[in-house]
Amino acid sequence: MPRIDNQRFYQNAIKRYGCTARGLNWNSKGSQQIRFEVIHELLMPHVHQSSLIDAGCGFGDFYLFLEQRGARPLKYIGYDILLEALFVAQKRTKQHCVKCDILNDRLALADFYVASGSMNILSREETFTFIRRCFEASNKGFIFNLLKGQAQEGHFNYFLPEEIEAYVSDFAYEVQMYEGYMEGDFTVFLKKEGV
Repeated sequence: MPRIDNQRFYQNAIKRYGCTARGLNWNSKGSQQIRFEVIHELLMPHVHQSSLIDAGCGFGDFYLFLEQRGARPLKYIGYDILLEALFVAQKRTKQHCVKCDILNDRLALADFYVASGSMNILSREETFTFIRRCFEASNKGFIFNLLKGQAQEGHFNYFLPEEIEAYVSDFAYEVQMYEGYMEGDFTVFLKKEGV
């Protein structure tokens, strides 16, 4: 069962803050950018010759971040469940942005899937499903971040890195964890064999 109504959570923020990082319930644009930088560094050896699906693309900020750094992927698709966000993402990025429920809809194959902040309000079970589905739909790997901490009540979903490592151990070829770039956050790179 979901922790809270995903669509209402984001629609309320967009109404209040508009098409900004705060409108997607980020603490600040700065925290969003720090997380993007980590994902960018992990993609760098591969990004120019790879297709990329941004799972929970919001307003297309990650694509714009890559573009500013001269790191556009060979092909980009943005997935989001919120039509309001997709409309903005499509306009800003001029890329293919599609309504998609990662937990239930058919996922296209891509070299890499990335997700930044996309699982922060899911239930624990939904988070595990999201991770597995994105990894299975990737040819090379899945890079994502999560809030770090003990599981607790409230809007947000917290994990410890060792919980994720234990969960993915039966299907990911290689797992890399990145911590220390920001308090209360960690990034995971699940690699397919040969990457």
